[in-house]
Amino acid sequence: MARPFHAAAARVRHLRRPRATAPAGLVPAPHPWKRALGLLAVVVLGAWLGLLVVGSVRTPVGPMDTTMTLRPSVSGGTKINVSPLGALELDSHHAPVRLDVDVDQLDPERSQALVKHPERLSGLQDEVTDDVAAGTRELAVRSCVAVVSGATALGLVVYRRPRRALAAGGLALALLAASGVSAYATWNPKSVLEPKFSGLLSSAPSVVGDARSIVTEFDVYQQELARLVTNVTKLYDATSTLPVYKPDPATLRVLQVSDIHLNPAAWHIIASLVEQYEIDVIIDSGDTMDHGTAAENGFLDPAADLGAPYVWVRGNHDSKETQAYLEKMKNVHVLDEGKAVTVAGVRIAGTGDPQFTPDRTRPTGGKAAEQLAGMRLASALRDQKRAGTPVDIAVAHDPNAARETDGTVPLVLAGHVHHRVNELLPLGTRLKVEGSAGGGGLRAVQNEKPEKVRASVLYLDRSTRHLQAWDEITLGGLGLTTAEVSRHLPEENLRSPSPSPSVSTTSP
Repeated sequence: MARPFHAAAARVRHLRRPRATAPAGLVPAPHPWKRALGLLAVVVLGAWLGLLVVGSVRTPVGPMDTTMTLRPSVSGGTKINVSPLGALELDSHHAPVRLDVDVDQLDPERSQALVKHPERLSGLQDEVTDDVAAGTRELAVRSCVAVVSGATALGLVVYRRPRRALAAGGLALALLAASGVSAYATWNPKSVLEPKFSGLLSSAPSVVGDARSIVTEFDVYQQELARLVTNVTKLYDATSTLPVYKPDPATLRVLQVSDIHLNPAAWHIIASLVEQYEIDVIIDSGDTMDHGTAAENGFLDPAADLGAPYVWVRGNHDSKETQAYLEKMKNVHVLDEGKAVTVAGVRIAGTGDPQFTPDRTRPTGGKAAEQLAGMRLASALRDQKRAGTPVDIAVAHDPNAARETDGTVPLVLAGHVHHRVNELLPLGTRLKVEGSAGGGGLRAVQNEKPEKVRASVLYLDRSTRHLQAWDEITLGGLGLTTAEVSRHLPEENLRSPSPSPSVSTTSP
């Protein structure tokens, strides 16, 4: 009887056992459109990361070094960045990729080659076209590799399946090819006639002429380009062959510059003078900029690495934004409202220009405003003397402000007028006004007769910090190759009426 009972109990347990369920961990498969969107997101993100890491090409275009990069974009087009002047955008094509071209620098060797072999200028247009085509081809190949590699790598990380990762890479290549076809189909060669300028280049049509005239009259434009390249290269030659003067080691040497006006060649000139004359401190009396906009600020970066401390006051072409940018830089001392600093053993005080008139369209206070600023500077100089810290050199941008310091300081420096003035004021202060270290700025390249480049080296007695002599350095401007250095002594130091000889050189 026991065996039938156990068999019946086993049947009951079998009936009560729950039905088998699906294995744990399995979830319903997502909808196909969700899988497609996920794969597309992986492809786009991976392709973008690939372009960001390796999707750029450094290539020469004529005498310039450039960097070409493809970037994802909604509207497409081409953007050409010319730091620090700004950028221009061309509606060159409609595709989900944009071409960025960064103009890095002018290559001195290729520029020299154009000057030494002017016959090459006639083929410059074809050379530039070939360079752009070669750079574009290299960029296309590199971009394909970058896009496929980025999408494949990210697909492998996300899906952990080689087949899905390869699918992501293939889709990325297909999308890039489709973008290339779209760009080719919508290519607009006439877009160069209607560029969109930003930054300082927004004034480019008024400075260099309308883009349409440049394209239709390329022969004239080519001649102007040749003149610009030749002039800038000759200027570099002139500064490289300046005579070297070895002053007494006990002498303090101050380099006086002013009115650079956004000419990048001025930094080369200043650095060359600092090295050759073993300058202790540089004093800049302002107008370093042209319009004082934030787009110009990058132009100031070399000021921190010229080989000597840089003391600066604001000019009427420099804005408060310009001043704030310089105040954050190492090795740069910004003076305003009579502030004084001691640099290389010399006590210097200065004030910025009270007027900001980059384009002369704003109402100004004129000479009265400058004189008032000079009076405030003179009051600060008297306060420094009473405090037992007398100032050796005062700095203002406008000579009208500088003259108000007469009798409160041995030497006052200024600029603004783009020519030199050396004047002993009635109460004994010597006024030294410097010309333009930038040769009048970038606009000088348009002039038929270029403005000369001027700077001075001041020699001060180390114990008294009084001016003992100065060298006036004059370069023949952007179109000439002469460099002249003339020695001058203060009238009170002259022992004979015969003038000091000047030293000059002409670059080969």
